[in-house]
Amino acid sequence: MILITVKFPIRADKLEQWRELSAGYAAAVNEEPGNVFFEFSQSVEDPLSFVCIEGFRDGDAGAEHMQQDHVAEFMAAMPDIVSAQPQIIYVDAEEVDGFGPMGEIQPRQ
Repeated sequence: MILITVKFPIRADKLEQWRELSAGYAAAVNEEPGNVFFEFSQSVEDPLSFVCIEGFRDGDAGAEHMQQDHVAEFMAAMPDIVSAQPQIIYVDAEEVDGFGPMGEIQPRQ
């Protein structure tokens, strides 16, 4: 699995445009056949900082993702929306095939 985390710093005057763009983009990416998960979250410390977590089945699925029209549209719009260059963590974890249970936390009965 390809695991990606990206931090997006957003310009204050572009926040509403970001919300619309990111919601549509996430919906489109989640429809891709090789996508395992894709979502954006807003920082609790900085309301202009958003984190994207992404998982793709494998490198081929990631490459296919990058060829999609919605990716090109998102990438073309982002230079006007970000306040600084986004930061990324990219991990190719062949041994991971999806989410598993977290051993440290169980719901109380």
